[in-house]
Amino acid sequence: MENNKFFQERLDKVKQLKELGVDPYPYSYKGYTFSNKLQEKYSHLKDGEDSGDQVCVMGRLMTHREMGKASFGHIQDQEGQIQIYFREDELPNFKVFKLTDIGDIIGIKGNIFKTKKGEITVWAKEFTILCKSLRPLPEKFHGLQDPELRFRQRYVDLISNPQVKKTFILRSKIISAIREYLDKKGFVEVEIPTLQPVYGGASAKPFQTHFNALNMDLYLSVSPELYLKKLIVGGYEKVYTISKCFRNEGIDRTHNPEFTSMECYWSGADYNDVMELTEVIYEFVAMKVLGTTEIEYQGTKISLKKPWKRITMYDALKEYGKIDVTKLSDNEIYDLLDLNGVEYNLNLTTRGIAISLLFEKLCEKHLIQPTFITDHPKDTSPLCKLKRGNKDLIERFEPYINTWEIANAYSELTDPIMQRELLEEQAERGRGGDEEAHQMDEDFIRSMEYGMPPTGGLGIGIDRMVILLTNSQSIREVIFFPVMKPEN
Repeated sequence: MENNKFFQERLDKVKQLKELGVDPYPYSYKGYTFSNKLQEKYSHLKDGEDSGDQVCVMGRLMTHREMGKASFGHIQDQEGQIQIYFREDELPNFKVFKLTDIGDIIGIKGNIFKTKKGEITVWAKEFTILCKSLRPLPEKFHGLQDPELRFRQRYVDLISNPQVKKTFILRSKIISAIREYLDKKGFVEVEIPTLQPVYGGASAKPFQTHFNALNMDLYLSVSPELYLKKLIVGGYEKVYTISKCFRNEGIDRTHNPEFTSMECYWSGADYNDVMELTEVIYEFVAMKVLGTTEIEYQGTKISLKKPWKRITMYDALKEYGKIDVTKLSDNEIYDLLDLNGVEYNLNLTTRGIAISLLFEKLCEKHLIQPTFITDHPKDTSPLCKLKRGNKDLIERFEPYINTWEIANAYSELTDPIMQRELLEEQAERGRGGDEEAHQMDEDFIRSMEYGMPPTGGLGIGIDRMVILLTNSQSIREVIFFPVMKPEN
C-alpha cells in the first residue's frame, strides 16, 4: 500500500505539471555532455573557483537536499554523477523544479564551478524536466540488493548499482576486442540462421518451435558449427561468428539456456594451431581491456599469459585422479563412476563417455590456472578427426580456467563417409532415448561430399570469459536479462 501511495503522489505531480503547461515527457534534449568529461576537464579548478563556462548536462536525479532558498543534488548519467546547484531566485521555473522527485530525469544548463569543498558542480540557470518517474528508486544507501530482483529488474539494478553498468561496458569491450583480433588475422565475420530445420554441432537438447507458413518444425540454434563448416566448403579460408546459442538445459553459476559464443573455423589448420589461437585470443583480450594478463578472480590469482599448460585427458586422470584408465576394464571404470557418485545411463554411456565423466568428477576441480585438456576419447564427439597414432582418441581439446571449461575445439572431421557413419550412430542414440544426441544432417553431409579442406575449429564461451575478466560471481551477473522463473 505504501508503494501505491508514492505512485499516486507522483501521478498527482504529473497532473500539476500539465496544469502549469509543462510536458513531463518531452521529445528531445540536445547538447549535453557526460559527467565524467566535465569532471576531467574542470578538475584543475581551485576550490571555490568559477570556470566562467556554461555547460549542459542530462541525467537522473539521485540526491536532493534543500538549504533555505538553495538546493544541492546529484544527477547520474551513463558515465557517472555530477553535483548540481539551484537558487530559487535565479531559476524562472523553480515551481517546476519543486515538483521533481528522486529518480526523475532532468536537464540542466548553467555555469560550472568547484565548491569550497572541492566538488565540481553545475550552477543551474535553466532547468528542464525530461521524464517524470512514477516509481521510487530503492533506498539510496543500500540500493537494489536482492539478487532475484536485480536480475529480474535489470533496469533498476543499473540505476542503483553503477558498477553493474561498468561490467556490461567491459563486456562490450571484450567482444569488440575478440572481433578486432580475428579481423586482423583475416577471419571473416559471418551470420548463421538462428532458426534451423536440423539442429547440430553440439550434444544438447534443443528448443523447438513451429513455422506456420511452411507447416514445419524448426529449432533454435544449439551451435553455429555445421553452417560455418559449409562456408569452409564454399571456399572461405577463415570464418567466425559471435552468436546466441540456445540449449534446453538447467541454470547454474556458469549455465544459462541462452548464451553467447564465438566460433571460428580455419582452413589448413589443426587443433595444435587452434590451441595457440585460443591462448593468444585470451591474452590479447585481457591486455586490451584490462591492460594485464595477470587477473584475480574471487581472491585467486590467475595468469592468462601464454603458453598454457597442456595435458591429455588420460594423463590428467593419472595426475589428479590417480587412475590409469588404460589398465582398467569397462566394468572397473563403471565401478569407479558408482564409487564417486557419478550419475549415468548404462545403456547410453560408452567406455569413452564414462572416462570423460570420471575426468569431470575427479580432475576439473584442480584446473585453476589455464590448462588445455587434449586427446579425448573418440566417443565424446562425432565431428572430430581421430588422433594420429591412437584411433581410440580424437584430436580435441578443452581449455579450463578456474575449474570451468571455457572453450571446445577440434581438428575437424573432413571424411564424409566416416561423418555419415558417426551421425547415423548419433541418430540411433537419439532413437534410444539420448535427448542430447546429434541429428543426421543430410545437407551437411552433402556439403562435405563436395570436399572440405583440413580445418581447425574453435568455440569460446563469451559469457564465461566475461565472468572471469570482470570478476563476477555468476553468469547471471554478465547477461543483461538472464532466464528467470515466472514472477508469480
